[in-house]
Amino acid sequence: MLLSVVVPVFKEQEAVPRFLGRVLPILSAITAEFEVIFCLDPSPDDTEGVILAARARDARVKLLRFSRRVGQPMATLAGLRQAGGEAVVVMDVDLQDPPELIPALVAAWREEGCDAVLAQRRSREGEPWLRRVAARCAYGLMRRIGEVPIPENTGDFRLLSRRAVDAVNALEERHGFLRGMVALVGYRQKLLPFDRPARETGESNYPVIGSLRIGFNGLFCFSHAPLQVSWWAGLAAGAGSGLVVAGGAAAALGGVQVAWGWLLVSALVLLLAGVQLMVAAVLGEYIGRIYDEVRRRPRYLVARSEGFEDAAGS
Repeated sequence: MLLSVVVPVFKEQEAVPRFLGRVLPILSAITAEFEVIFCLDPSPDDTEGVILAARARDARVKLLRFSRRVGQPMATLAGLRQAGGEAVVVMDVDLQDPPELIPALVAAWREEGCDAVLAQRRSREGEPWLRRVAARCAYGLMRRIGEVPIPENTGDFRLLSRRAVDAVNALEERHGFLRGMVALVGYRQKLLPFDRPARETGESNYPVIGSLRIGFNGLFCFSHAPLQVSWWAGLAAGAGSGLVVAGGAAAALGGVQVAWGWLLVSALVLLLAGVQLMVAAVLGEYIGRIYDEVRRRPRYLVARSEGFEDAAGS
């Protein structure tokens, strides 16, 4: 099989037909040997029924439905494990990742030998302002403290060669930050700029909190810099305490009546308590991820698969 398309979905019964109506003709123009893998978190609407109806018309449409909601990152990794194509495209179903860009992704892989072709957003006009601000801050932070370079404004919309997919699958990450994993495996990569349109139907099922959670996974899984916060926080707290003591001594030597001692003591206690809580929180983030890795629970379980011989879970 030449090409696989992995599409994580949740509560998207209206978007699925529109997506297939645009993506299937484009894929058919590239090759007859393709598959579209919908990775479905259990949905309260009829998304599953819509996908199965599409599969009845075209067997190249396939389904993975999980036993519980695992989230977009893990659903995407599950799709990568089941994808059989020589190249795999990861994209969203809401058409903010334009299917018309797929031929350019394939051309960069075929003609230029790129193992990862990343669609880079020139604009994010179709997204809420809060998400745009959060994304800008997150990418800026990762650029400064991340262990691997993650290109700015690149979501999960990308093409990966079979070599890159196998390398990502071999990482066995429990927190699926695909952007960091692809950057970690390396190989030849290319950026393909595009203007991201607004969502065509419905509303996003992925709130800003979910985006922040993905960002935190990227921060804590691909950088040790937050662990160093305790050093700087301790130095800042010590310097602040020293300045307060020096200021009080200078005031006393100058004959000034100092009547705000209790206020300073309270402020110092709160400052030190805040530093301790912050450091404990950072350590907790890392310890929690270590715990997830050590206990080796299945990252997902497949409740139903259509088009695959064996898709039990991982």
